[in-house]
Amino acid sequence: MIVVAVVLFVLAVAVGGVGVAGLIGKLPRNRWAGVRTEDSLRSEESFALANKVAGPTMLAAAGMLVIGAVAALTIGGVFGVAVAIIAVVVAVLTAGFGGGIGTRAAAA
Repeated sequence: MIVVAVVLFVLAVAVGGVGVAGLIGKLPRNRWAGVRTEDSLRSEESFALANKVAGPTMLAAAGMLVIGAVAALTIGGVFGVAVAIIAVVVAVLTAGFGGGIGTRAAAA
């Protein structure tokens, strides 16, 4: 359980860092992090806008990962792993939703 929790905590820090950087406009265009679609990569301004719009959902996804990590530590066993997996799925869906909104904002 500790390994699952550590992995989720590390992912939460990474996703939260991207979310904060996107919100404050300090996330540079890169190959790995942020909303990286054709519309968002068109210019620096569209990339910054897409990530500013997606930032709150990235922070929510990081929160879900933290909840999953805490659940894995406190609940333990098969049920703890199940809760952690559900938290990861919800985090991915939340981040994807935010990315879609950010893409639409960049396209507009």
